[in-house]
Amino acid sequence: MMRKLLLVGAALFAFSTSAQAACPAITMADMQGVAAGAFPGQFELAEFESAASCELSFSENPNAGKLNGMIRGNPDLPPVAERLPAEPLVVAPYASIGKYGGVFDALSNATEAGTSDFLSTRHVNLVRYSDDLQTIVPNVAKSWEWNDDYTALTFVLRKGHKWSDGAPFTAHDVKFWYDNLATDENVIAKPKDYVLVGGEKMTVDVIDDLTVRFNLPAPKPGLLAHFAWSYAQGFQPKHFLGQFHPGISADADEKAKAMGFENGYAVIAAYYGNSDWTDTPSPLLAHADKVAGMPKDVMPTLESFITIQDTTEGRHYVANPYFHMVDTAGNQLPYIDEQDEVYINENEVRLLKLVNAEVDYKAQSLQLPSAPMLMDGSEKGNYTVLLKPTIAQAAFSVNLTSADLEKRKVFGNVKFRQALSSAINRDEINDVAYFGLGTPTQYTGFSPNPDFVDPKWQSYFAAFDPDGAMKLLDEVGVVDKDGDGNRDLPNGDALVMNIQFATQGVAGQVVELVAQHWTNVGIKTTSKEITPDEYRSAQSSNQLDVGAWIMGKPLPIVLGRNEEFRPPFGNYFDHRTGMLWAEWMDNDGASGVEPPEWAKQMAKDIDAFQSAPVGSDESNRLGAALVEALTGNLVMIGTVLGPAPIFYRNELQNMVEFKTQSYEYYRTYPYRPQQWWLDE
Repeated sequence: MMRKLLLVGAALFAFSTSAQAACPAITMADMQGVAAGAFPGQFELAEFESAASCELSFSENPNAGKLNGMIRGNPDLPPVAERLPAEPLVVAPYASIGKYGGVFDALSNATEAGTSDFLSTRHVNLVRYSDDLQTIVPNVAKSWEWNDDYTALTFVLRKGHKWSDGAPFTAHDVKFWYDNLATDENVIAKPKDYVLVGGEKMTVDVIDDLTVRFNLPAPKPGLLAHFAWSYAQGFQPKHFLGQFHPGISADADEKAKAMGFENGYAVIAAYYGNSDWTDTPSPLLAHADKVAGMPKDVMPTLESFITIQDTTEGRHYVANPYFHMVDTAGNQLPYIDEQDEVYINENEVRLLKLVNAEVDYKAQSLQLPSAPMLMDGSEKGNYTVLLKPTIAQAAFSVNLTSADLEKRKVFGNVKFRQALSSAINRDEINDVAYFGLGTPTQYTGFSPNPDFVDPKWQSYFAAFDPDGAMKLLDEVGVVDKDGDGNRDLPNGDALVMNIQFATQGVAGQVVELVAQHWTNVGIKTTSKEITPDEYRSAQSSNQLDVGAWIMGKPLPIVLGRNEEFRPPFGNYFDHRTGMLWAEWMDNDGASGVEPPEWAKQMAKDIDAFQSAPVGSDESNRLGAALVEALTGNLVMIGTVLGPAPIFYRNELQNMVEFKTQSYEYYRTYPYRPQQWWLDE
């Protein structure tokens, strides 16, 4: 009996020590026999410990205290195990367990211009797309669940998750974001379409501190996909911003005035901005004169890095000491200590900095015509240039509600737009600007095209037919009335179309070719490169003749965002036309210009499309109708869908080949940049 007890005791001891063994530091390249988790490249803590038969212990960046000391207002750090959630997200690095340290050098155009690529390297949201660009996986949220008819979406958060200042992150932060920021007209004057369902608000219920439910007035399965890709985060720090919100704190305005602001909403605008865009100038830049009296330089974050410096020349960031991810060896992510962002608006100067290997990673604003120059310097600069497919293509539009009434009459005639499209030599654009690597195509609103898109729309008035274009222009009455060789407006006024463009949105070579093609059929067309800010300002004030930007969204994103199929057919950050149509629709006809029936119907159809079961006959019918209205009326004129470059220094480790070079799916977000590290 004693021998049996000893044997049983030994077995129990062996089991106990095995269960407590150190966890294998697996990577995607070497799983060491550990079975993959429920989601690609990541595990929940209990899931990983069970799969690896181990108990994970946690380690921190040895510079964490120093970096935390650079975040004004942050308290001293508790041990790393107390900073992490009780249920951290365990990330399997692509190739190697990283080393801590270093400064990641980034390059953007300007504040709020060409910055999304860099923003995505530290971005988090409730969920994200995995690197297969198909699977939605947990991130800030531990899990989610839809009800049967997609009218209730419930998220479960991570126990013990904390903001960058150590305050608890809870379901109340999600409700605060929706009720007090995203749908509060004092903060955002017009709620974005993604926070609405068919134009109606949702409600948000806090079930408990870790559980929050979105209640939808109608089905909208694309809401989850929105949270998986969008820059707009579904949470904000109630403990911090709430103290300045007049609807939450009775002394909000009093606090604000003591800090030199007009009221509490002005303080919220200083920290959060007046939109959901995460790159509005921080108080360090926009309110530098008041920063000393403000409790923090910037509001707390859940992202992997937090801003500590913001100027007109760039920004600087340090690692978030409370970030919720660890690697499979228990090291808290991110590996990199700091990020430094420099602003340069001149495309040629940006390219020179890349060739000189002064930047660690860059994709946004890089166009294919720049690839040969970058590739020529890659060996000397010890960097890599990849050419990857894009989702959006360079598209052009004419201002359907131009302030010039004579132009508006012509631009509003679909025959004029058919003529513009027919005049474009897409094969020449492909050969010259895309080195023959692209695909000439018409814009359909979807990319790639779902099965419900009739192939005829991909070639709709996309064949090069200058004679047909000139015939259509004659029919519209756009003819040369004064004999100077250029076509005039029907009333005899000169017709000059000026394409103002930013290289962030479309390559200069493409613009120059399109301008020449239109000039060749008698429409005098000029082109001028301007900054993204200048482009957006002209666009917002209805001053553009021609819109020029990349356009195109995958089906999952269209299911969550209706902007491309409703006037003004885009948003501030991409491509808008029909601005006065949008104004009319936004205020029930009180001002603006009434849009044609096809545009009104398309706005109704996109709402119905987002609520219809994906793949159903009704969904396919509505999808086909959307394409027929958008492409049939040539709201946007497509050109060529081609690849674009991705640049990174070879010292940047755990890079993986992206499936696309695109803004869609939010650039680096699917590829887990928090596990990048610098080998130098």
